[in-house]
Amino acid sequence: MDSKKIVKSILNVKTNLPFSDKIEDPSVIESTENIKLIFNEELDKNTVPDGIKLYKVESDGKEVEEDIKININENSQSILYINKSDNIKFTEGEEYKLSINNNVKSLSGASLKEEFTNYFAVNYSFNLDSDGITDLNNNRTMIICISDIHLGANDSYAEINRNRDALVKFLNHIRISPNIKELIIAGDLIDEWFIPMNLDTFNGKTQLDFVKSVELNNKPVIDAFNNIIRDGKIKVTYVPGNHDLLINSEDIQSIMPGVSQVRDVRGLGAYTPDDFPELIIEHGHRYNFYCAPDPSNRAITQTDSILPSGYFFTRIATSSVIQGRPKRDSPLPTVNKNELGDDQYNYFLYWNVWRSLMTDFPVKEGLDEKVINTGIDGFTDYYAINDILPYQNPENNRIDLNLYKGIIEEWDERQNKNLVPIKIPIEEAVTKGTFASHLDEQSGNQYFNNPNSDKRIVIFGHSHEARVITSFNEKQEKNIYVNSGTWIDKNKCTMTFVVIIPPKNENSNPTYVNLYQYSPTEDIKKLDSQAITNLN
Repeated sequence: MDSKKIVKSILNVKTNLPFSDKIEDPSVIESTENIKLIFNEELDKNTVPDGIKLYKVESDGKEVEEDIKININENSQSILYINKSDNIKFTEGEEYKLSINNNVKSLSGASLKEEFTNYFAVNYSFNLDSDGITDLNNNRTMIICISDIHLGANDSYAEINRNRDALVKFLNHIRISPNIKELIIAGDLIDEWFIPMNLDTFNGKTQLDFVKSVELNNKPVIDAFNNIIRDGKIKVTYVPGNHDLLINSEDIQSIMPGVSQVRDVRGLGAYTPDDFPELIIEHGHRYNFYCAPDPSNRAITQTDSILPSGYFFTRIATSSVIQGRPKRDSPLPTVNKNELGDDQYNYFLYWNVWRSLMTDFPVKEGLDEKVINTGIDGFTDYYAINDILPYQNPENNRIDLNLYKGIIEEWDERQNKNLVPIKIPIEEAVTKGTFASHLDEQSGNQYFNNPNSDKRIVIFGHSHEARVITSFNEKQEKNIYVNSGTWIDKNKCTMTFVVIIPPKNENSNPTYVNLYQYSPTEDIKKLDSQAITNLN
């Protein structure tokens, strides 16, 4: 008689919450009163108490068992609910470990194939109300970062008009929140670039006059910042971006007296808050070929000029947008690849980027018309679009430039001057510099994968694309990159901000990194939340 092999079933379990099997990368959940466990078979109730444990994970990795109650669903013994014994919600700001071992059996005797061990961190119930976050006990620990506000001098072309009222409301909420320690402006507070190309930037006056005109045109916003600064409860820190890289510290102080400023090279700054060495915040244009401070034109301007070529593109693009992106009357000049070396090949790539940009943002003016009126950073002449575009010399076939002559050959030297830790190869810099993804990659290249860096959290602005990206370094430590997005009117996702909440006390483990979106109705929408543990 044939014998049949009896295969014992295996017990499986699912939960109603996202969990992680990595202690260093817990899933982030909202505050909840219970955890729902769903098994594939009905359980032997007598085996449950010894088989399910909940622990709080402390900052030193110690696991402290929590008192819990386990309730079995009346209609199905395959469904359990785990509550804290006092029936209150799991504590915000803490990391937990849920363990289900092989002591748990089904009525048929089945058990788990291996122990179920998962980690989760309970996020704070974030708000900007005057009552604050209950579990923070009115302690000022939160760091908030915003960027790319782009305040302009004239509403006829400025990129923020509709969102200004919402920004003022947001800043007023920041002011009354009892939990905020610091507000960081990560660049492009003032916009000195997004101006039609035919206008004199300073209208015949000085840069200080321009800054004052921006203040006047955006008085409610500047007043809201200044109210926070004058209160003295929240530190306000400004880091320059590319659209305000020429605006010096004195000009910023003239409209926001008492604001803290962080600068390392003219037009650049990278900021690490006090008592938070693992965090760094900068605008991000340091790593952008088209937007990083560029001395290429000093022979022409006879000044300490640093305006990069992206400035001229922005002036042209602003006019194109205002003109409704008109159809170009004449084609762009032809530039062909030659066989005259690597630098020439990279000039050809540079030309292709400009060709693409000029195709996307055409203007009605001719390429040789002297229509770009700058009056800024030593650029005293009127310039034509062809003064910026690469051209091919018919006599020797070389690709050359009028403005930004030597921009390819001097890239490495420029990176040195701009304190770029890990050099970006010229071909990569030219071809990828216009992509937000390339900026995102630099968070890893410059910090997380840099053996000389101790940073675990990096915040950039610049790209206007708010996002959170996590990774792990060679030590299997979690890293978090956040782009803080923008507040301009027209953007796929706008009015975004970053909130960082360090461990609530010396025994708590997680630091929370949250990305939110504000709305004109004063609602706050969570876009992403991450927890990072074991920061030194």
